[in-house]
Amino acid sequence: MLPETTEVLIIGAGPTGMALSIALHQAGVDHVLIDRLTQGLQTSRAGVIHAQTLESLEPLGLTQRLSELSVNLDDFAIRDRSRVLLKLDFGKLPSKHPYLMMLPQNVTEQVFAERIAVLGGVIHREVEAVAVAQDSDGARVTVVEQGHEKLISARYVVGADGMQSLVRKSTGIEFDGEAYDGSFVLADVRLDWPVGPAEVSLFFAPAGLVVVAPLPDGSYRVVATMKDAPEKPGTADIQALLDSRGPTTTRARVLDLTWSSRFRVHHRLVRAYRKDRLFLMGDAAHVHSPAGGQGMNTGIIDAVVLGQLLGDVVNGIRSATELDLYEKLRRPAAQEVLDLAGKMTEMALAHDPAKRFVRNLSLSLVNLLPFVKRRIALKLSGLSRASNARLPAPAKAPGLIAASKPEAKSGLKLAA
Repeated sequence: MLPETTEVLIIGAGPTGMALSIALHQAGVDHVLIDRLTQGLQTSRAGVIHAQTLESLEPLGLTQRLSELSVNLDDFAIRDRSRVLLKLDFGKLPSKHPYLMMLPQNVTEQVFAERIAVLGGVIHREVEAVAVAQDSDGARVTVVEQGHEKLISARYVVGADGMQSLVRKSTGIEFDGEAYDGSFVLADVRLDWPVGPAEVSLFFAPAGLVVVAPLPDGSYRVVATMKDAPEKPGTADIQALLDSRGPTTTRARVLDLTWSSRFRVHHRLVRAYRKDRLFLMGDAAHVHSPAGGQGMNTGIIDAVVLGQLLGDVVNGIRSATELDLYEKLRRPAAQEVLDLAGKMTEMALAHDPAKRFVRNLSLSLVNLLPFVKRRIALKLSGLSRASNARLPAPAKAPGLIAASKPEAKSGLKLAA
């Protein structure tokens, strides 16, 4: 049953909302997590978890289980058809997790949901938030459950409710940016794949971009640009994409299509991550091209940082004024991710022969420079933005009370 009051109300139970819930559970903070869907989406969508994300998830007790279910790869290559332009070795990253973790998003969400259950939490599903308001005393969210309206009062409300976020619209915060032309295709397929199962490959071609990445069950994730994609691309569509953009020496062959989808991509960033008691994270705060696999990762780290901050404030370890650290840390990280994904997409969509020649020459030269390749790998892995996921020590402000629970002294408990 939904409570009438709580410290934190989280709207949206995707990976970002669930990560925040886990962090708050471990900080001993009373909270409510709601989602309008009956169950988590069963499509795999995001497929890569980067090193910095895995490091951030370790205190939440998630990384080991994710590792047991995933396939971990060292190599990421950018190719122009059969020609390798740039090859990055993630096995040399300065991290406990020096690899690209490949795992379908629906499996990631299952792991997160299981962790919430272990911690004694509940995801309140088929509960839709329809109105959000706040004043100096708190926030109030009107929700609809089984056709009946209810009012939940919270000290803080967090919007993890996607690009069309109700929470963001309630704040009036601008969501600057625009949509890319055309659409993207996403599919999981069985392939006769000449590159093999040990590499994530991003292909450039005059016809557009295609990414092919191995998944744990032996299938492959395919992401591609397509001007007028059908709502559910079929086997012939995926085959045509690989024929026109993939390797030419030995052609790929689509053996089976597990699922597919079409989506449109925006590149947008909110002007602020917070308005008083209302917070934004994940796709509610930033959206961008899937190039580089940054979206879910950036949102999860948003959640980990915000979870520690809210935990420290509710437990009396930090002053509420320190909640401004959330935007100070996370908005610059999102801006860097938008810039990175935008540059990769711009390179991939270059059609002019002269621009393609310069692009290919530049990447081939970079491939000869280990130091530059390392910098690119650090950016893609998120490790170059590690400082944007690290909170400073709490300020010693007068009037703060000690946390009532011994385990809350660090904001996040050690994983149980």
